[in-house]
Amino acid sequence: MANVATSGLSQQYTTFNGRLVFVGFGSIGQGVLPLILRHIGGLAPTRITIVTADIAGQAEAARYGIAFKLEPLNQQNYRSVLDPLLGPGDFLLNLSVDVSSVALIDYAATRGALYLDTCIEPWLGGYTDPGIPPSARSNYALRESALALRQTRAGNTTAVITHGANPGLVSHFVKQALINIAWDLGLDSVEPTSRADWAALAAQLNVKVIHIAERDTQTPSVPKAVGEFVNTWSVDGFVSEGSQPAELGWGTHEKQLPADGRRHEVGCGSAIYLNRPGASTRVRSWTPKAGHYHGFLITHGESISIPAYFTVRDGETVAYRPTVHYAYHPCDSAVLSVHEFAGRNWHLQDRKRILMDEIIHGIDELGVLLAGHAKNAYWFGSQLSIDEARALAPYNSATSLQVTVAVLSGMIWAIENPHRGIVEPDEMDFRRNLEICLPYLGPVVGEYTQWTPLLERGELFPEDLDRSDPWQFKNIRV
Repeated sequence: MANVATSGLSQQYTTFNGRLVFVGFGSIGQGVLPLILRHIGGLAPTRITIVTADIAGQAEAARYGIAFKLEPLNQQNYRSVLDPLLGPGDFLLNLSVDVSSVALIDYAATRGALYLDTCIEPWLGGYTDPGIPPSARSNYALRESALALRQTRAGNTTAVITHGANPGLVSHFVKQALINIAWDLGLDSVEPTSRADWAALAAQLNVKVIHIAERDTQTPSVPKAVGEFVNTWSVDGFVSEGSQPAELGWGTHEKQLPADGRRHEVGCGSAIYLNRPGASTRVRSWTPKAGHYHGFLITHGESISIPAYFTVRDGETVAYRPTVHYAYHPCDSAVLSVHEFAGRNWHLQDRKRILMDEIIHGIDELGVLLAGHAKNAYWFGSQLSIDEARALAPYNSATSLQVTVAVLSGMIWAIENPHRGIVEPDEMDFRRNLEICLPYLGPVVGEYTQWTPLLERGELFPEDLDRSDPWQFKNIRV
């Protein structure tokens, strides 16, 4: 499936007559603003306000004639700051760090406003407070706290949670990949219409493992300096999630819990965590252009929501669930930054730099690898280059555009479905979201591979491997 659609680049997908409030205006906020103005009709810049803790992006806001309010939100002031800006029929777009998503989800409901975020954030310090046990610092715990609002939140205005590239877009990739595999195996072509049907299809295909497999090769003209953290998207966001425990959905095919693996005592039980930070945990994966590689097992919301969505139960027993996790090889400058960050015992460097104009070449290859089925493994995703990203939208790199167009599609879906309550990406219309995203993703391809994590293993040194099942996590972990 190659992306050749271009008509969507100028299409007005919907009309919105309310006000829009950005909370946070970093690289993702700056990148999505032009897309919003391009594709959502009726939204005049005079009805948009940016509330942020950082002066970054102020020049862009001024260019578009948008109000820019430099005021960090905290537990004491967020209501008083937002009250004059947000009411019934408005939209709260939360792209911040260190601001509680749960607080803003609940607040938006009390104001009768729509809501979207790209991850579930705690208040400042919630990711890294050593006084909080690892399980409570996890994305699993944050997701549970957000979903608990379904029982108490006022009204049913739509709140789309965790809808960026990943989590978000990758959940739609998974559904398309399942359909493609089923078609290629000659199975019933009836498309699932419910969560139970989707889970049954994944189980029928015997998908044991789903990797969010990403390799970013974008390279800057100015190398990373000592004492500097460099990344192609939010440094604060990457550092926060890299400092959390590594998390993964835990599949029913797994034979043995890792020695440092822990189960959560409450909640849906779809995931486990490792008693170590994700930025120090590596796993093996594969993408078409990079081939096999080592990536970081960074915690992400999709590692919990996807296995929860694709769970098949027999009464109270879990009969089927895939292992799901992120396998992230960021740009080489970010890899060096992570090594230095780890060497500083997880204390952030003094300087931060988000790559944008200085990127000279490279792609962000972001997709999903579904493995264990009759055709071994299948990768489906985007191979967007920096040159394509610049031609498609201003204020974007290849990495940010994959996120910002998914933010756009999630916003449009929420506007079109304003009374759905709290919704995760897996529960949304994947075809509508892909329709909006595809024109901005460069080549979108599906490719089978015979690679397994046992390839060329144990040649120089003996390794403890399970050769009876390549897709055991013990074989995938580095």
